[in-house]
Amino acid sequence: MPVDANLAGICSDFYVNQKIALTMDVPEGREAVLDLFGRVQKEFPRLERLRRYEGEYALESDDIDGSYAWAALRQTTLRSGYVNPTDLDEAYRLHRRLLEICPYYISISPLDFDHLELVYGFDFEADRDRDEIVFEALLAHSPLAELVDRDRERLVEAQPLLGITLDDDPRMQAFFEVKSRPHRLHGSVAFETPEPISVYLTVRVAGPIRSLDELPALFARLAGHGERLVEDRVIPSVLVPIRRAILSRPC
Repeated sequence: MPVDANLAGICSDFYVNQKIALTMDVPEGREAVLDLFGRVQKEFPRLERLRRYEGEYALESDDIDGSYAWAALRQTTLRSGYVNPTDLDEAYRLHRRLLEICPYYISISPLDFDHLELVYGFDFEADRDRDEIVFEALLAHSPLAELVDRDRERLVEAQPLLGITLDDDPRMQAFFEVKSRPHRLHGSVAFETPEPISVYLTVRVAGPIRSLDELPALFARLAGHGERLVEDRVIPSVLVPIRRAILSRPC
């Protein structure tokens, strides 16, 4: 069953982001930015709004029923993302096309390539303490639970992170991360942030590379690993337990 089909009814939002990280600064001139994003917009007409943020130019689509796409150029990165795609191929098409065309618009060379990564993100809306939810779902029955005296102490942060190598290749790695958005302090008062619980699977391959022609194959390897890890590990071992914990104690 496709990864995106398995996600129906589990999380609030699902997204796939790509980052091309470089060693040297990308061109910042008006012509380079407009030429790159103009080419992207011709192939992806939904991306029609050009915005300027601090240190970043972004090309964005409208949000239609929670689904939208974007591409962003920063000093040493070109990033893209697709939120709630109808299927993974829809997101992959944007990412692959940026990989194909970016060398011709922002002068990327194999020597300049630092790393390529895909991020599979999953958000959960929750109305109660998100650290408590993550702890109950993922840590409560592990030895780490013994670090917290639940009768006397209040949990203020539970954000596990694990990393592994892939294909016995130290350049290719995967990271599993849960962001609970812990309490923030404003003066002496703690308050909850409005952000959701987020689960990230990041699959990454580091440089160097010999030729830019390697990029499509590297993307395919990352996507293959990402889909396998999401289906075999992230969904059953992280997403389903978090969803179960959210539903087990409604406010």
